[in-house]
Amino acid sequence: MARASTPGRACIIGRVILSSSKTKRWHGNVEAIKAEFLNGVITQMTSYGDRVHFSMFGSVQKPHYEVINSFDKKMAFDGNHHLHRAEETEFGPGNVTPIFTLDQIKRIVATGGSGTRSTPRSARASSARSAAGTARPTTAAARAREAVDGEKYAYFKANRHMLPDEINQHSDEISKLMLNGMSAEQAFGEVISKYFD
Repeated sequence: MARASTPGRACIIGRVILSSSKTKRWHGNVEAIKAEFLNGVITQMTSYGDRVHFSMFGSVQKPHYEVINSFDKKMAFDGNHHLHRAEETEFGPGNVTPIFTLDQIKRIVATGGSGTRSTPRSARASSARSAAGTARPTTAAARAREAVDGEKYAYFKANRHMLPDEINQHSDEISKLMLNGMSAEQAFGEVISKYFD
């Protein structure tokens, strides 16, 4: 059945590409995004808001996305989970997926993309086992990186009014400093003195 609809979809995408030759679009099927990337989205949602939608510009491997909190404030992230200053149309009507809740994204990861609109009983059972039982296996390095990212964004959120606008361009360097033992405050201070003083 999916094959029968593919030609029609290809035609529609073809028309969109023709109307904007510089812009690459993907199909908007969030279930096709790799679980590894969605785990990063979950990390940002846990910190900043319980809803998300994805820009359909760019790649299905690393789409830009906006996390939305309960006050409808939006925070955009790029394909590397760094804060992103979005163009006006990037998350405009027709350029984004529907909004997904944190639970829906977790379900997609837990079930390997078996659906968000009507999740089969077996997928719900799998998701329940995953939530109630064992946590997904992660390496010590991945856990350390998640902890650093959480601490880094908490510091950024609390101090963004005092930080330089371009600090997000040095996000990877801040993470490396923190992984080597610095606190978030020390790592941000080091980068600020290196690039902005």
